[in-house]
Amino acid sequence: MSKASGPAADETELIRKAIRGDREAFGILVERYHRRVVGVALAVVHNPEDALELAQETFVRAFENLRTFESRSSFSTWLYRIAANLAIDLRRREGRHTFVRGEEGENEIDRMPNSVPDSFAEFSRGELNRRLRAALDELTPEHRAVILLREVEGLSYDEISDMLQCPRGTVMSRLHYARNRLRALLKTAEEN
Repeated sequence: MSKASGPAADETELIRKAIRGDREAFGILVERYHRRVVGVALAVVHNPEDALELAQETFVRAFENLRTFESRSSFSTWLYRIAANLAIDLRRREGRHTFVRGEEGENEIDRMPNSVPDSFAEFSRGELNRRLRAALDELTPEHRAVILLREVEGLSYDEISDMLQCPRGTVMSRLHYARNRLRALLKTAEEN
């Protein structure tokens, strides 16, 4: 095992090596943060294929712009900010409606209840997921990103603030609005 890939590998040194063109050092950073970058993207776009593509684009952009990384925030926060911005941009370009495509559509069909004893529980769980996805799709990309980064990814207000490059108070305000809007949308869906 090389010194750079050991558990005590110094992130700052990996970044320095990557800036000098060391692709292996950057590869270690990719391995270290890939899962979380995909998670951040998935929290916004809700499509695993898009999230993987966004993660790839995130790392390409990070590598190309590594010299601009200023260490004011952590490297991981910088990466997550790139991923979140790319994901929000994709959502804006595609509009707010999510379409089930190809294999994902087949997976949705496979999730439909097919056994009598468990079918009601499966249907209820599936219906709750459908309502929640529909409600999340009604939020703006910024509100959706904030609530998913906080509630699904478990990031702190400060981490979200750094990632989305907005004040902590804005994060708290967006989160408050998003929670209230989700409650109202889910209550309306339940009543219908």
